[in-house]
Parts: sequence; structure tokens; C-alpha cells
Amino acid sequence: MVIVAGAAQTPFNRRKDNSSFRDWAAEAFDAALDMSGMDTADIDLLVVASESDFFTLQLNPASVLGTDFGLDHAATMRVEGGGASGQLAVHAGVHAILSGQAARVAIVGVDPSASHLSGDAIRNLYGYSFDAWSDGMTGVTATALYALSWQIFADDNGLDATHLAAVTIQNRANAMKNDKAHLGRAHTTEEIEQSPAIASPYRRLHCSPLSDGAAALILCGPGAAPMSRRTAPRICGTGAATDAVHLGARPQKGRFEAKTVSMKRACKQSGIRPQDIGLAEVYDSYAGAQLQALDGLGISDDVGRELRDGRFAPDGSLPVNLSGGMMGLGAPVGAIGVGQTANCALFLEGRNESGLQPETPPAYALADTHGGICTTAAVTLLAQGDAK
Repeated sequence: MVIVAGAAQTPFNRRKDNSSFRDWAAEAFDAALDMSGMDTADIDLLVVASESDFFTLQLNPASVLGTDFGLDHAATMRVEGGGASGQLAVHAGVHAILSGQAARVAIVGVDPSASHLSGDAIRNLYGYSFDAWSDGMTGVTATALYALSWQIFADDNGLDATHLAAVTIQNRANAMKNDKAHLGRAHTTEEIEQSPAIASPYRRLHCSPLSDGAAALILCGPGAAPMSRRTAPRICGTGAATDAVHLGARPQKGRFEAKTVSMKRACKQSGIRPQDIGLAEVYDSYAGAQLQALDGLGISDDVGRELRDGRFAPDGSLPVNLSGGMMGLGAPVGAIGVGQTANCALFLEGRNESGLQPETPPAYALADTHGGICTTAAVTLLAQGDAK
């Protein structure tokens, strides 16, 4: 297992204060390092997650941020996998520690997804993150592709717009208790149904916002942790997989099969079963994607029924996106997976700043991201520090 010695994130929002991604990355890194009880000289490797050079206007962000952080002589690298970039960066850090290549690793996820470029420019770039030839350059949008996938999944599982509204309402309500969240809102079903249509059945309020921000982790092996952090939460399993980049080429176009494979790999590594998970932060770029994720991960046998019965609510047996998720907390792409893992670790340790901190933290938590329409999936499993 790998110890999460430090975990932090900045507020996710739209920055209008003339700050840059370098400022946010430094803020998150400093807070995570302070929590870890380590010093910059202790860090062997810096892994940076950033989805696009167009966002940062920086072709080599890892070395630049390493210099900003004062990480003299540390190795640096950047990881990119679309929306899965942050979670894949976590995996890279875990693998470096388990392989013996590094003892202490800093993970930083950051992207200016809201303030640097116009909304139309961001949407065009997201189209290029699929197959640029067949999708992005033809004007196909991410929302349209997600909507097509959701329509198939909804038809197969008896789901409709009421389920989309329920996810939206719950995640934005969770975000109201998180002072780092971009969109804490008390929505009504009527308000959601009257918001502008984007790609049927998705309306504007079913979508996650464009956000700025950063998140950071300090990871280490048990023998490399300061005494005060040796019982901190641990990463006990990782898994990743890829599906066909073209939605039409998939045998099951509504299911997130790459998540199923990723989860099986993470469970095999950790010895944890899907039913052992007591808290999940999953990728909810759109309301329906959250339900597709829970199905694909194998942690729900009937997402519609369990959503209605309150299993995924803050007081349910499997709270989902207590942070607010992408829909409420926000979505600076490179920071999403790092922030998910940070929130899971803080929830397990009982020290999350969110007003939704469980009174009795569960034994295990799951952080889940993907890029494309679940083209590249990445799953991380965490356990309380006293887990064997």
C-alpha cells in the first residue's frame, strides 16, 4: 500500500483575480506538503496532471512547477489522459513508489478550464479530445456524444429525466456544504427542466461547469512516512483501461465497459470487493454519466432504484460525490482525479473540510475518472490507515 501523507485542493471556481495556474498549483502543493510533515527536499518525484497545453500555454508544466516549488534535483513528469489525467497521475506516483523508483512523490493536478479561453473554445478543444478527424473537426460536441450514450443506457435501464434531475439536485446540494465548491445550489426539478437544452435530453443544469483550480497529494511508502502520518489513509488498489474511442464501435454503447475492467483490476490488486466500498467520488461530467459510472464500476445493481431509495445520499449506505462532484465542486480537468483522491483520503481520515464529513468514516473509498465518453478510465481504491 501507499500512504496518502498529504492532501489538499484550492477552491474550484472561475478565477477573476489575475492569478494563474502556477499560483493555484503552488497553493495546493504547499498545503499538501504542510499536512504531510515533509519538506521539499524530501520529494523525489513530481507528477503533474494537465489536460491541454492550450489551457496553460505551457508545453512543459512539470519542470516549470518543479522550479516554482523549489524541488531541486527531483524528477518531474507530466501525465495526460483527457478527463482521466489526474487519476492517471496518481497511478504514476503509486507505481513509482511500489517499483522502488521513488520514496516520496508529489502529485499536482491543475488546469485553467474557465478563465483563460472562451466557453466556445473550450468546447471545441473537448471535441478534439475524442477523434479530432471524425468528431472534433466535424463539429460533434462532447455533450452530444454523452447524450447519445445516456439515451441508450436510459432505454436499457428504464431511466428518464427524473433521474437526471435527482442527481443534479443531490450533487449541487452537497456542494452547498463545501466551501471549495464552484456551484452549490438548491435546485428544483422545474428549474432544471426549464434550463436551456444543450443536447437532448441534457439541459444546461445537467452539466458540470468549466472551472479553474488545483489539487495536490503527497504519497509515500510506509517506511518513508513521518511518524505522525504512518496511520494516514492508504491507496490499496489502482486500475485503468481503454474502450474504443468511437462510440459506434462499442458492443454496448450505453455502458462504461472501461470502468468495469478498471474496477476489476483495482479490486484484484487490493483484495477489496465492490460491495466493500463505503464512499465514492465518481466522474459526473453530466448527470447521467454518474449513473453510468456507478453501473460500470459494479457498485450498484440497479442505479435507478438505489438512487430513488437514497443509497447514494449523504446518509445512505454508499454516499456518492459528497464533495459535490464535478457538477457541484467543479471541473478543472487536470485537477479532478487528484481532487477526488484527496477528498476520499480526507473523508476516510475524518478531516475533510466539507460539511458532509461522515460521522463514522467507512473503511474503503473509491475515486473514479475517465476521459472521452469513458474511453480512458482510471480507478483508485483507498483504505483507512489501520486497514490490513
